[in-house]
Amino acid sequence: MAADPPLIVHVIHRLGVGGLENGLVNLINHLPEEKFRHAIVCLTEATDFRCRIRRDDVAIYEMHKREGQDLGLYRRLYHLFRRLRPAIVHTRNLATLECQLPAFLAGVPVRIHGEHGWDVFDPEGNSRKYQWLRRAFRPLVHHYVPLSRQLEDYLITRIGVPREKITRICNGVDTTVFHPPADGREPIPGCPFTGPELLLIGTVGRMHGVKDQTTLARAFIELLEKRPDLRRNARLVMVGDGPLRAECESLLAQAGVGDLAWLPGERDDIPQILRGLDVFVLPSRAEGISNTILEAMATGLPVVATRVGGNPELVVEGGTGALISPADPITLAQTLVVYLNDPDLRVCHGRAGTERVHHAYSLERMLTDYQRLYERQRPCCR
Repeated sequence: MAADPPLIVHVIHRLGVGGLENGLVNLINHLPEEKFRHAIVCLTEATDFRCRIRRDDVAIYEMHKREGQDLGLYRRLYHLFRRLRPAIVHTRNLATLECQLPAFLAGVPVRIHGEHGWDVFDPEGNSRKYQWLRRAFRPLVHHYVPLSRQLEDYLITRIGVPREKITRICNGVDTTVFHPPADGREPIPGCPFTGPELLLIGTVGRMHGVKDQTTLARAFIELLEKRPDLRRNARLVMVGDGPLRAECESLLAQAGVGDLAWLPGERDDIPQILRGLDVFVLPSRAEGISNTILEAMATGLPVVATRVGGNPELVVEGGTGALISPADPITLAQTLVVYLNDPDLRVCHGRAGTERVHHAYSLERMLTDYQRLYERQRPCCR
């Protein structure tokens, strides 16, 4: 009887809507079933996002970690790893790094750690506390997977990880799902802005912390103050939920432009929403490799993003979009005016972005890179 494929246990903080989680689900759904088995360990909980996993053999374990230090968590993880006997444990981001210890104690033969982006309390990676924490756990990690060059350089120069223990792998986009509309902008279900004369500026993402959607709200207000003629056709779409949603709604209402913006909360039809936009904006103060930028580019949208994290790796300034400083609503407003006034520029940058995704950021490339990594780290995976 043939042996079961090796088990990879993926450890994340929470299985909910997000770029990290979306990349993990894509990985599990598309890696060959005959090559790998998978399980997901959520330090806190799993939401309905789990329904996006198409394989029926993927177990999900919710650890219900308490706020702050939960020492019992490590005991529970140790016993879980001993019971599952995975070939590989793959932790992701700082919140799960300490789980490398119970994996080591449980005798997991291969331990991988992914860096997808910095902690919300350390948006630029400058915290000495977090640097020392990463250094302390460095001997337990066999291999690192940063998503951006910036994170790769950080691991080498700040944490002291040898270059040969690092493989940079960017998330890939499923271009069968994220693709340009067939015949002009598509209507967004439930969106009140349907007229062909309208120009929709949009963003998608969790509305909290470093995502900084308030800067986009302020830029939209600035835009209409400086160019009141654009009130006829400029509209703002902000998809996502979190504490910044109410703050953005309040800012827009106080400025008297609340009726020109649509903030529907969290949605699960992101591909269709993107096909209903004209310009995509990512105003974050920090990023790793942004899935939403790649998805917007795959959809044929010009992208205006902040010059932080991995964004300059994705957006070719003057080629597929524009890069601006973070927390700068005035410059963002000025940049948006350029795109709103130039339909040819929108089409040109949008097409170039789609070509760039197909060439360098496809889902197939991501899957190949991860399969090679897992097989190289674990010979029995071959």
